[in-house]
Amino acid sequence: MDCVFCKIVRGEIPSTKVYEDDECVIFDNIAPNAKYHYLAILKQHFATLAEMNTEQAQALGRLMAKIPTLQHELHLENGYRLVINQKGSMGNDANQEVPHLHIHILSGQKMEWKPA
Repeated sequence: MDCVFCKIVRGEIPSTKVYEDDECVIFDNIAPNAKYHYLAILKQHFATLAEMNTEQAQALGRLMAKIPTLQHELHLENGYRLVINQKGSMGNDANQEVPHLHIHILSGQKMEWKPA
């Protein structure tokens, strides 16, 4: 698989990992949008929520439950934002850059919300 995140999982591309287990990896984002910006991925490849099967949905639930347990390592003490961008079947308004489902974890600063 030519996916950049799959290459990170296989160790073909270096990353600064904050957490790893049999199912997932959390690592520093190389282009941060907050003081602390991590990416959380499942090791199993699928691009969107619409593509995931029941087993992958359960693994994603475990990953979501793991994130708050890493409060100190991810600098979550003052709050944090989770973002999942999803390419649609007709376009990419959300701007999902890597076609591997990933969760952006942003923390360490006050983040504004300006809905369109």
